[in-house]
Amino acid sequence: MPKDKIRLLLIEDNRLLRDGLASMLKGHKDISVVGASGNSENTVLRIHQMKPNVILLDLGLRSQNSLHVVEIVRKEFPKAKVIVMDLAPVQGDILQFVKAGAAGFILKDASLEDFLTTIRAVAEGEKVLPAILNGSLFSQIIDHAVQTGKTNLTKSIRMTKREAEVIGLISEGLSNKEIGQSLHIATYTIKSHIHNIMEKLALHTRLEVANYAYADGSLARALTKHVSVIKN
Repeated sequence: MPKDKIRLLLIEDNRLLRDGLASMLKGHKDISVVGASGNSENTVLRIHQMKPNVILLDLGLRSQNSLHVVEIVRKEFPKAKVIVMDLAPVQGDILQFVKAGAAGFILKDASLEDFLTTIRAVAEGEKVLPAILNGSLFSQIIDHAVQTGKTNLTKSIRMTKREAEVIGLISEGLSNKEIGQSLHIATYTIKSHIHNIMEKLALHTRLEVANYAYADGSLARALTKHVSVIKN
């Protein structure tokens, strides 16, 4: 017996991207694009009328708070799955959307094949992160958030005590020199710790580390309480 078609609702501010995605996705037999809109103000009415089981949602909607849209969908349409789209999502944003009920994330510049894979996986009940985050410490935090609704880690992740301290001081806005003075170690050693932290968290800048630390309270507190901390 053939599977039911995936009923997809697309909500995207950028008309060119919206029309392009809708056109490309309509060419696939297992996907039915039931609507494509740049205005999320009538989201509840549209979902009632169109009964999608997957919603592709622009993270940065101008007309309405996208996070609120996800919360409404989870509360009022629990069978509908939301995939959030963005060009360069901040890890802290992803964490908040997962907590709100998003089932997947995809980069707007992803290939059509990636869009199809993500849509089909989410429709089947899977949780999907951008490929660049797979296998990172961040992806483990997301997995735990999905399973428990909490952002604290209970599984063991190797993070040194010094790295946890550095993360806490970065979140307070201290420079490398100030962190070194606070911890009584050389600035070049701080740079090495920051490099290791970014590798483990799949981050690229100090700002991302700080944003992530504040996404759900202090990351340093989460690390010291719930992550396996090893000596330097």
